[in-house]
Amino acid sequence: MGTPSEQPLIVGGKRLDGRAMDELRPITITAGVLNRANGSAYLTWGRNKVMAAVYGPKEVFPKHETDPYKAVVRCRYLMAPFSTDDHGRSGPNRRSREISMVIKEAFANVVVAEVYPKTAIEVYIEILESHGSTRVAGLTAAAVALANAGIPMRDLPIGVSIGKIDGQVAVDMQKEEDNFGQADMPLAIKPTTGEIVLLQMDGKMTRSEFEQALDMAYAKVDEIHELQVAALKEYFDRAAVMPQEE
Repeated sequence: MGTPSEQPLIVGGKRLDGRAMDELRPITITAGVLNRANGSAYLTWGRNKVMAAVYGPKEVFPKHETDPYKAVVRCRYLMAPFSTDDHGRSGPNRRSREISMVIKEAFANVVVAEVYPKTAIEVYIEILESHGSTRVAGLTAAAVALANAGIPMRDLPIGVSIGKIDGQVAVDMQKEEDNFGQADMPLAIKPTTGEIVLLQMDGKMTRSEFEQALDMAYAKVDEIHELQVAALKEYFDRAAVMPQEE
């Protein structure tokens, strides 16, 4: 979180982009957008633009990282240099490594890695345009890319952020709210079981605010999950009618 802004983040009961406290930004998801990846997805979430690609199962390199009992799941989250005007946040850095690690741990809870021993499954998330809550947008896109690649998963996780702005709890933090709000809490949830596989917090909330934030996050699980499923169904319906190559 940044230092408090002199500009209010809630005006006339609405946020700066006109949303209510419990309203998501518009989301679109398209699966199977990269020909050379085993699976891929392109997601827009408000002004965020995210590309996710999955390669594998493939040979592990370096060899000493091979697990004889299951696949090694790897993740790389990266913000393109042109994605933001804050160039300290783009490119490989401590922040991108930390986000890569927590997303990898989230997928380690859902990928059925035992099906592919002695292999690697590599997930790449590229933020093409950034406007707040990019880690949850990236995770949501990557889940679709994994399913598009045919990687077996126990669930199709969704990401959503909750925060506190001007003393009120709000869902889906945009850039200004992320930078100048009082708290930011990205979450990843397994829709079928409701299990949380990623939870971080920057800033402070009271216990009651935290409970309210969780309720608001769970209220959005089905809405985001349905978009993931629709994107995959559209891809496989499209693939079914495409002529097969000789």
